[in-house]
Amino acid sequence: MPNSFGKLFTISTWGESHGPGIGVVIDGCPPRLPIAAEEIQAELDRRRPGQSDIVTPRKEADAVEILSGVYQGRTTGTPLALWVRNTDHRSSAYREMTDQFRPSHADYTYHVKYGLRDPNGGGRSSARETIGRVAAGAIARKILAIGGKAAAPAGVEIRAFITQIHDLVMPPEAITAFPTLAEVEATAVRCPHRPTAEAMIERIKAVRSEGDSVGGVIECRVRGLPVGLGEPVFDRLEADLAKAMLSLPATKGFELGSGFAGARKRGSEHNDLFENRDGVIRTVTNHSGGTQGGISNGEELYFRVAFKPTATILRPQATVDVTGKPTELVGKGRHDPCVVPRAVPIVEAMTALVLVDHWMRHSAQNRTFEF
Repeated sequence: MPNSFGKLFTISTWGESHGPGIGVVIDGCPPRLPIAAEEIQAELDRRRPGQSDIVTPRKEADAVEILSGVYQGRTTGTPLALWVRNTDHRSSAYREMTDQFRPSHADYTYHVKYGLRDPNGGGRSSARETIGRVAAGAIARKILAIGGKAAAPAGVEIRAFITQIHDLVMPPEAITAFPTLAEVEATAVRCPHRPTAEAMIERIKAVRSEGDSVGGVIECRVRGLPVGLGEPVFDRLEADLAKAMLSLPATKGFELGSGFAGARKRGSEHNDLFENRDGVIRTVTNHSGGTQGGISNGEELYFRVAFKPTATILRPQATVDVTGKPTELVGKGRHDPCVVPRAVPIVEAMTALVLVDHWMRHSAQNRTFEF
């Protein structure tokens, strides 16, 4: 099903940008998990529009409502239904786009595929769809934080942050330790290196003043994972992570561990040698990025996701209408000059969803029976 994700921990999102609301149904959530709407809201607040002067000014509270699946503060094991109401949509800004195709948007492909499309805010192709993913991801993170303590005292920790905006790149040596949430959230751009963050913020503001947009790169790190998550051959852990990330709007690239840079190394340079470290088998280096053979190896999992510049820009652009007639279109509405800062919690949410699903699959196959 194209609007569902996961095999045992499954989510199905629904809704459009300018419809009544956006929601998600979560199936397969373990029972008795303590969860409160405030915990889900905390993640949604990191994603919501209007949170700073470098994102879209659309004002949405994105207040989550739990419709089912929770009783007396704990999950019941039945499907959870969560939704957020849309309150600040302005469809009038999209009237010209009813018959004209916005460059690099989903307008043309949706029109040809389905024979009609919702032009208001992009409809289903809008990034507001990711509200459901973040809400579900908050529950997945809670499972990993509590249930993952068997693998690590602090549970599984997921931290995403920005390493690049346009051509501004955070120095590789700037972050040596696992970043704290406070370090990431210290600036609106969510880059934990303040000098780089300040330059990034100025670049985004400058580009917006010119009616243009920029993209960037998010790095995500995960620690506390056990050995064994991942299903060869088609459901390798990194394969499902790649699908999760590339399903997000505006993504254009994914690399794990050494990524494309690994192609420039020799095997003698790239191999992660094993050692016995205090009675635990570990690797001396981590070029693999936390997986080997598609299965987590107990090392820190890390990967990067590339996002393109926001497609809607406030400049005249050549295009065609639904009849193929040449025309010109100027973007209207309220849009992010750079989508990357608000994508940080979305990357974390999708990571959590993949990891919980794989942990449940691993346990079902390898921990249920004893022979």
